[in-house]
Amino acid sequence: MEKKSVSINLLNNKQGAFVDKFIDWALTIGRLLVILTELIALSAFLYRFSLDRQLIDLHSKIKQEEGIVKTFKNNEDKYRALQDRLALASSFSDNGAAKIKIFQDILNFVPDGVTLGNLVMSENRVSINATTQSTSALDIFTNSLKTYTKIKKLNLDSIQIRLAKGLVVSFTADF
Repeated sequence: MEKKSVSINLLNNKQGAFVDKFIDWALTIGRLLVILTELIALSAFLYRFSLDRQLIDLHSKIKQEEGIVKTFKNNEDKYRALQDRLALASSFSDNGAAKIKIFQDILNFVPDGVTLGNLVMSENRVSINATTQSTSALDIFTNSLKTYTKIKKLNLDSIQIRLAKGLVVSFTADF
């Protein structure tokens, strides 16, 4: 003989169906939310392991590359010092080329009859001592220096008349 299971229902039949359905629905949704939450927590936990592995790999790669950088540090210092010296030499070379060009231009301005006694160049100034027998040659030389575009200011420092040499003139030009 079969035994019948006895169930006790204390709810009224009217509200029993709705409340039973609501409780059944709430428990089902609750179970699903718990399962979903546990899946999210478990996946985050497992993802943490992959992140830790990546972090360890990155640290080992950084240490490896630090060793490479330390190995090449001396060479890098030598190359940088060499580059600095080359840049300095290049700037001196450019300055020297510009000064040579100015020097050649001034020498080209000297007409026949004018003799240069002294031509001294500094960073941004040139001093010229010249002797001549002719004032017209001196005038040509002076006008050439005045019209030269690289000279900003031309000063006539002194003019002396010497019997043996003629006119002795001193100029100072600023670039």
